[in-house]
Amino acid sequence: MLITPEQLIGFLGAAMLITVSPGPDNLMVLSVGMSRGRRQGMVFGLGCALGCLSHTLLATLGVSALIKASPLAFGALKLLGGGYLVWLGIGALRSRGGARVEGSGLPEESLGQLFAKGLFANAINPKVVLFFLSFLPQFVLAERGDASWQTAQLGVLFTLQGVVIFGLLGYFSGSVGSWINRHPGAGMWMDRVAGAIFVGLGVKLLVSR
Repeated sequence: MLITPEQLIGFLGAAMLITVSPGPDNLMVLSVGMSRGRRQGMVFGLGCALGCLSHTLLATLGVSALIKASPLAFGALKLLGGGYLVWLGIGALRSRGGARVEGSGLPEESLGQLFAKGLFANAINPKVVLFFLSFLPQFVLAERGDASWQTAQLGVLFTLQGVVIFGLLGYFSGSVGSWINRHPGAGMWMDRVAGAIFVGLGVKLLVSR
């Protein structure tokens, strides 16, 4: 069974705002694009986005295992995930911004090397694993059943929107990177929006039954 339109809209809205907020992945995509060119930035961004598929698999298997073990365990995961999202949100709300994009000093690498670098940097990042385990289940509707299948769909959607956004960042890296460097306060406000989303989702799960 496919996720509902309401799930789709709510999830994509939150995912896109979180993805565009300044962070290691998208700032590196901009750096590669500014120093190497559009194609290189887009290839590196594609690798970063596709690395999310490994986290989708882990989240799906983890949710499935918890459901088989105990519905209470799945509920505990959602509550712990809610607390983790609140913690992330508070950190983002306290951010002072100041993100900058450096477009020089990067070693020469082929397109294949750049893709692999983006892919593995994301795939082996333990912080991204925790984020997926906390974020995806928040949009799972228990009444629709098969939470693991819903989780898989959400993870693929997150990956696809990452492909689009990172691709656009790579293509327009020169303009976007220069704008971020000229407006350091913009990153702070983007963090504020992402932080509010994290806290809102976390609190919703912590107070719900």
